[in-house]
Amino acid sequence: MQVASWLPRVELPFAAPSRPELLQPAEPEVPVAVEPVAAPVSETAPPSQPEPRAERPKIEVPRPSVTARSVKKDAADEAAPPVATKPLVAAPPRFALQLLRAGDCALLVELPTGEPLQGRDPAYLLLKDLLRAAGLPDSPQLVGEPVRWPLLARGSMDQGPQAALDYVQSFIAARLEEQPPCSCLWLVGLPAIRFAGDADAEAYNREVQIDDLGAAWALPGLELLMDEPERKAELWQAMRRVRQRWLAGA
Repeated sequence: MQVASWLPRVELPFAAPSRPELLQPAEPEVPVAVEPVAAPVSETAPPSQPEPRAERPKIEVPRPSVTARSVKKDAADEAAPPVATKPLVAAPPRFALQLLRAGDCALLVELPTGEPLQGRDPAYLLLKDLLRAAGLPDSPQLVGEPVRWPLLARGSMDQGPQAALDYVQSFIAARLEEQPPCSCLWLVGLPAIRFAGDADAEAYNREVQIDDLGAAWALPGLELLMDEPERKAELWQAMRRVRQRWLAGA
């Protein structure tokens, strides 16, 4: 029944006396009204600013100065022995040339395959056509062995371009001394022009003067003439001007 305490209406026999404070009537409870209190808001008050964070102190780390490092490097360079550098050596060129004689002309001809020209080779047949057009015998004679460069597969001898030039010019001069005087030297092919006439492809179909060898005529190689037949027209025109050298004494 949820009764916390109760009092009898009459005095009970043999009961313990009641406590006086329990016999007083209870005072009614008066409710207390609580009004909410709102915090005053100021329209002009500036917004609160966050407190600045305290900067961490910077710790300076001592570093070696540039001057000290440069002094140490200079001292090390002076102490180190100098390194000897080897001079650059040009790679030896590779070519094969054959010296021929046809009438009053000598011919230094590039061998495209490195082997002597054969009677049925297209390159040799083209050379015969050139000789006939020039008014020269179309069966040239061999003069000496072919010149193949480099001379040695190994060794310390200089076999660069300048050495090849000196050797080829010396070889031609020595072989022509054994022959009757010639009116003109044909240089057939770029290797012959470079290492006998000391010229380049711009000398095609032109005359070149060579010390101790005299006048020479530079021609495109036989393989190049077969691969590019349009070069033959310019060659025929140049031949008309140059052929007077060997036809004058015929």
